[in-house]
Amino acid sequence: MSDLKADVIIVGAGPVGLTLAMELDRWGVSSLIVEMRAAGEPPNVKCNHVSARSMEIFRGLGIADRIRDTGLPDDYPHGVSYRTTITGREITHIPIPSRNGRLRGEPGPDTDWPTPEPPHRINQIFLEPVLFAAALERPGITIVNEAKVTGFTDTGGGVRADIALNDGRTVQATGRYLVGCDGGRSEVRKAIGAVLQGDAVVQRVQSTYIRATGLIDRMQVPPAWGMFAYNPVRTGIVYSIDGRETWLVHNYLRDDEADFDSVDRDWAIRRILGVGPDFKYEALSREDWFGRRLVADRLRCGNVFICGDAAHLWVPYAGYGMNAGIADAHNMAWLMGAVLGGWAPESALDAHEAERLPITEQVSHFAMNHAHEMAKNRKAVPTEIDDDTPEGEAARARMGQVLYDLNVQQYCCAGLNFGYYYENSPLIAADGTPPPYGMGSFTASTVPGARLPNVEMPDGRWLHDLQGTGFLLVRTDPSVAAEPLLEAARKAGVPMRLIDLPGAPPPYAEALVLSRPDNHIAWRGKALPPDPGALVDLVRGARVREVAA
Repeated sequence: MSDLKADVIIVGAGPVGLTLAMELDRWGVSSLIVEMRAAGEPPNVKCNHVSARSMEIFRGLGIADRIRDTGLPDDYPHGVSYRTTITGREITHIPIPSRNGRLRGEPGPDTDWPTPEPPHRINQIFLEPVLFAAALERPGITIVNEAKVTGFTDTGGGVRADIALNDGRTVQATGRYLVGCDGGRSEVRKAIGAVLQGDAVVQRVQSTYIRATGLIDRMQVPPAWGMFAYNPVRTGIVYSIDGRETWLVHNYLRDDEADFDSVDRDWAIRRILGVGPDFKYEALSREDWFGRRLVADRLRCGNVFICGDAAHLWVPYAGYGMNAGIADAHNMAWLMGAVLGGWAPESALDAHEAERLPITEQVSHFAMNHAHEMAKNRKAVPTEIDDDTPEGEAARARMGQVLYDLNVQQYCCAGLNFGYYYENSPLIAADGTPPPYGMGSFTASTVPGARLPNVEMPDGRWLHDLQGTGFLLVRTDPSVAAEPLLEAARKAGVPMRLIDLPGAPPPYAEALVLSRPDNHIAWRGKALPPDPGALVDLVRGARVREVAA
């Protein structure tokens, strides 16, 4: 193998690295992915959830349908059930429709969200092969498997990486940038001197991937995607992996259970499932994990960046880690595309850290706080929770409401999907309006920095479908002048198109709303600013100052 060259060298072919490569390809930016695993080899069972916002990003890449057609069977419920044991009495249920259920219009806490792409329950072992196959179809992406980046040098004008292949050969690769998407133990993060800060251990979970063919047959209530066992002896959750016979069993260790072998694994699994010694299952692998809240102190050093788990680690509730990493990649790709496309200065890449780092802090606190609340509940399970008595029934009703209210925020978290907001970004013309921002709730808004509210167009397409790789100027009042801004963009080489949306629903109160290529609002106003060129320079990173409306 001869030496390799690409615009961007990506270390790691997980969901974040593959998404970044495909997003860069949309911008005509070539990438080289270096991955230690064999081609198409799935990971261990990891993230079980793709958020609605990630599905919107995959829709932009043209692969959302492929992903939605993969994972659990079409009619397998995506809901979350809380039970005394997996085969015991149900305490409460968060009803999330199956894939076909959504098509039939079945109700649920996330079925009225303003998007054509609701969340999708799918384990990473099924997701990654879809992403890998899609990446191979892109002409600008090269993937080198069974290889490792052993070192790199930032030359100022680019990056030179040393790559060792498993067959003993070595090769060099050169690129303009290098991005570490190499997970929680990131060598790229260590090499640039970035340090993870926060809480090293929030919880410990003894986790086992099992095959239990007859488990569904023993359940008193229908199976769900996620099933919590909630009893005084052992609490845990079982995630359905294939909807038939494979399951991931999480056993939450208590404070006095200091390591993963503190509790007999087989005993804990049987207590969570609610089965005796006669029940047969096969342990496929151990997947023990620590819940953490760790965020890197920086995301960039010169021409080298980090994304995903390399940049942040936290309690893996609702797939927060992977989905935030996909958002990292989406953000980084348009900035690199703008710089390498010649219409944004190199300094525009500073916006990645300015925008994404505060989000990772806020998400990590949200996840950690939820973990603490769940831990409190696990310690307070009523002893009568499984009793066939009025007291037992009252305990189930009481705790069912508590568990529902707490966990619907996790599994149907509209704020986490759509509400995150880029505050104090150098590329956004803030207008002083407080953002309607929250992880647990969501209010659609055109406040600069927020996600562009997605609305269905008369022809059945959605507004985000029209975004493409460029800025989108949404005009709700056709009488308001827009051409001076479009002309200023043309002069600067900035891709920008106009979409008229007369009679747009709230929250489109302003006549003009300018959306960036990543669907975040850069500016809004009732009319163009006096100097449209200054606004264009601001949003492309060539000028940092306030732009009057």
